[in-house]
Amino acid sequence: MNVIVTDAGFVPDDWILPIVALEDARDGVGIDLPNSIDPAELVGRLPDIAMIRVDFPSSSDGRGFSIARQLRLMGYKGRLRAHGHVLADQYAMARRCGFDEVEISPDLAARQTEEQWQFRANWRAHDYQARLRG
Repeated sequence: MNVIVTDAGFVPDDWILPIVALEDARDGVGIDLPNSIDPAELVGRLPDIAMIRVDFPSSSDGRGFSIARQLRLMGYKGRLRAHGHVLADQYAMARRCGFDEVEISPDLAARQTEEQWQFRANWRAHDYQARLRG
């Protein structure tokens, strides 16, 4: 079972509805988005989508961050989850881009402990603007 990371640390996954591919989307389910999609394909459909899970196949591929930001700018208010190979060092960026949570494998959670993720949970205070003001 994968591990869900939030500002509170490692938490149980409380999402109980199916998560389906975009082409199988229907009201009340979550959808999986590949990191290669153009979020504009979801125009007009966002209010009906309860959760969007964006794939991160590699920690070096940042397209998922751009997708999250675009979805939020388009008005998406639902649950937004990063899924895959997101590193603890990238947690603050994920939150700033609009993700509510990150889903990682148990193997990654064992290598990057909850403490490492929690260190970045105060993501609003650890940006370059806060350092310049400090």
